[in-house]
Amino acid sequence: MVTKFNIPKIPLLGVPDAPLMASSQEHLPISDICEDIVLFKDGGAALVMESTSLNFSLLSEKEQEAVIAAYSALLNSLSFSVQIVVRSQKKDISTYMNYLDESAKKIANPGLYRLMQSYRKFIIESVKKKNVLGKRFYVVLPFSSLELGIAKSVLAITKRNGPLPYPKSYVIKKAKVVLYPRRDHLIRQMGRLGIKLRQLETDDLVNLYYEVYNPIKPEERKKEY
Repeated sequence: MVTKFNIPKIPLLGVPDAPLMASSQEHLPISDICEDIVLFKDGGAALVMESTSLNFSLLSEKEQEAVIAAYSALLNSLSFSVQIVVRSQKKDISTYMNYLDESAKKIANPGLYRLMQSYRKFIIESVKKKNVLGKRFYVVLPFSSLELGIAKSVLAITKRNGPLPYPKSYVIKKAKVVLYPRRDHLIRQMGRLGIKLRQLETDDLVNLYYEVYNPIKPEERKKEY
């Protein structure tokens, strides 16, 4: 005798006719970058400056004490928010390698030429073994949407339905009025530390944020040496 079982049929999941498409920009807080200012979707903005570095350990004891005092005065003088960003990346020596190759072509002495090739090989092996990193320093001055002079309700802030009801030109103008004095103050105070600040322009900001949100994998980097 054969027993039959009624197995219920499971309906197939509905497949959409068109693929779901969504841009990654919809999930980023940045609305636009123009006039050297970063605009955010919540109505805020930011000004970004690149900073030089200072090798503190190479300074004398008196110089170190002077730097510490100047840094303390800088912190005490701040009446606004400041964000410091340190970006580490694998050191790109392709430009330096090209410089060595061009210099080697001008060497007529065979002994010096072999010495140059040995030095070139030493640099490449050192970078590969020690994984030398390059660091870049940035100082970000934020401009809050609350500084536009409008109070949003708690429900509106929670939902984040969109930017504040102000045109872009007004936000940029207001941000410059607030951020530029802060920028000049930081440039003066950092100058006492022996550090120079440079405000990033629109093209620099676009390239920076593109590299941050679209990092290149080490194996995909083109090696020119």
